[in-house]
Amino acid sequence: MAREFAPQGIHVGHVVIDGQIDIPRLRALFPERDAGTFLNPPAIAESYWNLYAQDASAWSHEVDLRPSVEKF
Repeated sequence: MAREFAPQGIHVGHVVIDGQIDIPRLRALFPERDAGTFLNPPAIAESYWNLYAQDASAWSHEVDLRPSVEKF
């Protein structure tokens, strides 16, 4: 899709959210887990915004989002 639509100025990106999103339900299920093992929703939104705002000369087509701490 990216190759097809890029000439029309349409930025197609694929975002991989590789982890659990920090929501109250998960925090209640795993109260002992370090906050760094969850993905922060505002940080995810910021990543999407940055993808949207990229200059067309340097578009990203795939972004992987992971928590900084991988130990549970």
